[in-house]
Amino acid sequence: MSATTSVRTPGLVLWLAAGVITLLLASGASAQSNYKSLHTFNGKDGTAPYSTLIFDPAGNLYGTTFIGGHYNFGTVFKLTPNSDGGWNGHVLYSFCWHCNEGGFAPIAGLTLDSEGNLYGTAALGGAGVGGTVFKLTPNSDGSWTESALYSFCSLANCADGYGPEAGVIFDEAGNLYGATELGGTLGRGTIFKLTPQLDGTWAESVLYSFCGLTDKCAAGSDPISNLVFDAAGNLYGTTADGGLSTLCASNGCGVVFKLTPQPNGSWTEKVLHTFNGRDGANSPSSLILDGAGNLYGTTASGGNLSLCVDISYVNGCGVVFQLTPNADGSWKENVLHRFSGMDGREPTGGLIIDQAGNLYGTTTRGGSSCDCGVIFKLAPNSGGGWSETVLHRFSDNPGDQPAAGLTLGTTGSLFGTTQGDLTTTFGSVFEITP
Repeated sequence: MSATTSVRTPGLVLWLAAGVITLLLASGASAQSNYKSLHTFNGKDGTAPYSTLIFDPAGNLYGTTFIGGHYNFGTVFKLTPNSDGGWNGHVLYSFCWHCNEGGFAPIAGLTLDSEGNLYGTAALGGAGVGGTVFKLTPNSDGSWTESALYSFCSLANCADGYGPEAGVIFDEAGNLYGATELGGTLGRGTIFKLTPQLDGTWAESVLYSFCGLTDKCAAGSDPISNLVFDAAGNLYGTTADGGLSTLCASNGCGVVFKLTPQPNGSWTEKVLHTFNGRDGANSPSSLILDGAGNLYGTTASGGNLSLCVDISYVNGCGVVFQLTPNADGSWKENVLHRFSGMDGREPTGGLIIDQAGNLYGTTTRGGSSCDCGVIFKLAPNSGGGWSETVLHRFSDNPGDQPAAGLTLGTTGSLFGTTQGDLTTTFGSVFEITP
C-alpha cells in the first residue's frame, strides 16, 4: 500500500511478506459539522491507523496502527479523555519482527472482553509467519502484556489460514471468530474459530476454506473484512474477490456470504449476493445488521462505471448497498448510493447506523481537489430513496484518507481515524458532531 493507493485489495499480505513495508465529478450536498482532531500520530507513537476504534466503559478509545511505534511494525494505542476536553495518547504495545511470536502489521481493529482484555490480529509474523491472533492483558502497574493466542501457517501449506486482515469477534460461549485473506485448504482464505482450552491455550478450527487458484471462485475469495453474527448464530461476511462477473475479469467483483452452523459441528456457506460492477465491486466492507435483519455495507469501486475510470480494478467510485432477506430465503440487493467523486470515492470502511436509521461512513478518497476523503451521512427519505450529505471533506491538515469506518459515541458524536499521506502526515484520530 502506497501513499497514493488505499483500496485494501488482495495481495497486501503478500506484498508485505516480500519485505516492502514502505512508506471528480458531480458534487453531493454538504453540511457544516463540528470537526475536531483529537490526536495526531508522529510515527514514534504509530503510523497509518487503518482500524475502526472501540470504546471501553470508561470512555477510553483503543485502536491499532499498521506501522510505526518503537520498532516500526505497528502499535496498539489508547486515547484517554481529559477534563479540559483534550485527549492523552498512550502506546500500549509496539509490534516487532523478531522480538517474540506476537506478529506484526495489525490492520484490523480490536475487541474488548468483560475483563478489560483486548484482542486483535496481526497480518504477518508469529511462530508460523502467517500472522497471529493476539491478546493484550492490562497489568496493575499500567503496562500491558501481549500474548499470541494462535499463529497462522502453523500447518502444512498454511491450511489453517494466512494473513488475517480482519479482526475477531466473540460468540456467547467465549469463542473467537475471524477470517484470513489467504491460506486454507484451497489457498484463497478461511473463516476460522478459536476455542479456549482448560490449559489456557486456544485451539483453531477452519470453518470454511474459500476457492483454489484454478477454480472460478463463485463462492468468493480473499475475505478481508470483519464478520457479524445474527441472533440465530449465523455468520455473515464479504470477500474482496470471487463471484462470477465478467466486468471484474477473472478476479470477480466479490460476494456477500452467510455461514450457517450444522448439528454435526460443520458450517455451510451460502452466497447471498454476487457483485457485478454496476451494483458494486471489489473489497466490500464489513457488514452491519439492522433490527429488521437487513445487511448494509460498501464497496470500494463499481457503481457508475463512467466515473473514477482506471482508478482501481473496476471503474466506478464505489457504492453503499443494502441486502434485504426475502421470504423464500433469497436476498435482494438495493444500491442506496453511487459515489461520484466530489462526494467521495473508495469507501473502504464499514457503516454505522443511528437510532433514526441514518447511515454514516467514510471514503478514503475524493471530496475535493485534495482527494483526501470525506465523512458522509445517508438518510432514508419518505419516497424510499436515500439522500447523501457530506459532513466533512478532509484536507490533509492533518486528516487524510480515512480508511476505517466510524464509531458512535454515547453523546451522538462520531469518532474515526485517518491514515495520513505517509509523507507529511502519519494518521490522526478525530471526532465529528453531525
